[in-house]
Amino acid sequence: MRHENSVFHQLTKQVPWEVFERSVARHGSDRRVRRLRTRDQFLAVLYGQLAGAVSLREIADGLRSHEARLYHAGLRCVSRSTLSDANAKRSFEVYADVFAEMVRLARPGLRRKLREAVRLLDATKMKLPGGSEGWARFSDRFCAAKLHVAYEPHERLPLRAVVSADNVNDITPARAMPIEPGATYVFDLAYYSYEWWAALHARGCRFVTRLKTHTRLAGETERPVPADGNILSDRTGRLPARMGGGRRNPFVDPVREIVIAIDTGKTLRLVTNDLQTPPQDIAQLYKQRWEIELFFKWIKQNLKIRHFLGTSENAVKTQIYIA
Repeated sequence: MRHENSVFHQLTKQVPWEVFERSVARHGSDRRVRRLRTRDQFLAVLYGQLAGAVSLREIADGLRSHEARLYHAGLRCVSRSTLSDANAKRSFEVYADVFAEMVRLARPGLRRKLREAVRLLDATKMKLPGGSEGWARFSDRFCAAKLHVAYEPHERLPLRAVVSADNVNDITPARAMPIEPGATYVFDLAYYSYEWWAALHARGCRFVTRLKTHTRLAGETERPVPADGNILSDRTGRLPARMGGGRRNPFVDPVREIVIAIDTGKTLRLVTNDLQTPPQDIAQLYKQRWEIELFFKWIKQNLKIRHFLGTSENAVKTQIYIA
């Protein structure tokens, strides 16, 4: 009887296995392993993701029910306890490396003019089981992880993803992220850091974000605004010379404040280091930030990360990166 590759087998052909094996060797995740190799763990959790499994037992039982066809799909039966141990102890960094490589392979389509390279930054929370370990416990009643993403809106592609506990400030992973010279970064008030803005500015990047209500620019100069539209004011000035604790603000160059009216009737105070682009285009750039919210909505609706297979930090990060 002629053999036909399964959909699962065809899907796994897209995985950069050479990178996978190099990462396994670098992190030593197969060292002293007798039962379940990292590759087998990956395929089992991937099967659970595609099958919509909500528990390790459901993954183990599902694989066992297809035992006669597992060989051709590259799978093997696993026990619940062995998979649980692997998720808790096997380094999630292998899967983070594979995710990064798959993003790199998907990026040839992003070769646009540098000024068109837009990076949307944001984070979303994912509630964890009540029995989760202390690494993600925000309070006695709430336990969650946070997924920090740098998103490319033109290709709808997540370029970077970092998983942390919910109480990690959004600006912390952003500071550790490599800055792409010349790119445009769009983000909200969670990334309010004059030092980081100065680092972006020094690398030739444009940024668009919001000003806090108590922040006032010094030496403001009014600029003309369109007679019609939602642009209420456009002015240039300088950020406060001092930050919290009396520290000197490293951002000394002029910035631009654009006040816009949104559909709800509220006003937003946008700030950018771009002194040339028409204010309508700056407002449109910030409006584009909504696309990362739609991306978060998509992954929560389509990826099986509402039910976590483990409670440890390593198990949660493993499942998210594989998803």
